[in-house]
Amino acid sequence: MALFKLQINGKSYQTDVEPDTPLLWVLRDNLGLLGTKYGCGIAQCGACTVHLNGEATRSCVLPVSAIGSSKVTTIEGLSKNGDHPVQKAWDEVDVAQCGYCQAGQIMTAAALLKKKPKPTDEEIEATMSGNLCRCGTYHRIHEAVKVASTKK
Repeated sequence: MALFKLQINGKSYQTDVEPDTPLLWVLRDNLGLLGTKYGCGIAQCGACTVHLNGEATRSCVLPVSAIGSSKVTTIEGLSKNGDHPVQKAWDEVDVAQCGYCQAGQIMTAAALLKKKPKPTDEEIEATMSGNLCRCGTYHRIHEAVKVASTKK
């Protein structure tokens, strides 16, 4: 076991875990941040997406020892009151069906819009194609990303 000091959602945390423990499990099991979901465990579905220094990152395969001084943002830290433009657009478009993949979808979309505030349809498709939705709400996800790109 090793002691890791982490910056998550603007707060400092310490956790004593094995160095190869995936960040996802540190967030959920050690720190009680349950918004980030487990989907596949092999970085293929996107349910576990968080931001690492602003970049969309799959937390299920990222060992906590690789975090270092990087800043981690989870869905809980995206906005204080759930009023991030992507979250507002998700509500407006009524994206969620079962909701399981939505935290990862939202985190991926937010990272895209931070990098590219007015993405093309092709850029949205390319970025969001790595996130799976078992309910098939892809059309609404795409629409919500477009709506979010018009908000401040």
